[in-house]
Amino acid sequence: MERKIIKVGITQGDINGIGYEVIIKTLMDPRMLEICTPIVYGSPKVFAYYRKALNIVNFSLNSIRSADEALPKKAYIINCLDDNVKVEIGQVTSAGGEAAAISLKRATDELKAGKIDVLVTAPINKQNIQSKDFNFPGHTEYLAKKFDTENYLMLLACDRIKVGLVTSHVPIAEVPKLITKENILNKLRIINDSLKKDFAVIKPKIAVLSLNPHCGDSGLLGTEEKNIIIPAVEQAREEKILATGPYAADGFFGCGAHIKFDAILAMYHDQGLAPFKAIAFEEGVNYTAGLPFIRTSPAHGVGYDIAGKGVADESSFRQALYMACDIFHNRKVYAEINKNPLPFSNDKAKDS
Repeated sequence: MERKIIKVGITQGDINGIGYEVIIKTLMDPRMLEICTPIVYGSPKVFAYYRKALNIVNFSLNSIRSADEALPKKAYIINCLDDNVKVEIGQVTSAGGEAAAISLKRATDELKAGKIDVLVTAPINKQNIQSKDFNFPGHTEYLAKKFDTENYLMLLACDRIKVGLVTSHVPIAEVPKLITKENILNKLRIINDSLKKDFAVIKPKIAVLSLNPHCGDSGLLGTEEKNIIIPAVEQAREEKILATGPYAADGFFGCGAHIKFDAILAMYHDQGLAPFKAIAFEEGVNYTAGLPFIRTSPAHGVGYDIAGKGVADESSFRQALYMACDIFHNRKVYAEINKNPLPFSNDKAKDS
């Protein structure tokens, strides 16, 4: 199967953070143009500002009005902002949040229209981006709403470990009431499906973590394991999903059990992301599984404290771009393999 040169839409994120730095450092490698056509939704003015601040003289982006105009072997930028936009490196400003939201909307509009193939999002500040047009905890929830998707999953991924979440951007006090059998089952179905289609895992093995310390200690520290999590795991196995657990999170990661599984389902944000980032911070990627399109993001934030200093590590952003392209190809292969399957005949089985 011929590998397509993928059009990758890249949102600028918060213009006062490290978004432009990691984007520029990633796209400066000419090998990127062998696998994709990058299209940044941002501002040529802001791009030029950071190129000067970072003392970069041998790299440029070609300005276009729409991704329709993009051709292979070049990197592009689409102007989404007014030329009066003001950059205040390392500062939390309303202009920074507004610019991030405008970039995201323009990119998702072109994604919906089929003008780009995948989306890679630079980090946003979840506070200053809030407005009447963006009233969401983060990228994940915005994209799910934009594409009318109810069942989706935040999945932190790299080659060594993949961690999905039952609950993501919610206060810790609200987590227990969201831990239901159906919620866990839905997330297990999404992980299982994504591992097969997006990551080319034939028979995924999924570990499920407990909610309470020590798996509830037989009810002494909580009953969610006995009443909710174990029944969900048992139901998943009846659906031919190879899920096991629950496992106490501390011992699970402490003894290295995560290497035996293709993915881990954690009950809440920090339970899954803290060990993931300790293990794979630099190469980790935030992937939204369950969406009708492919979206990845680096597994770090806006980095105001190091913005404009030239020290931001672009590894996670680079891996996010690679992963988006790999998943695009994996989905194509999966669809081709599973197209027009041969019908199963009981008569033939009897004759054999």
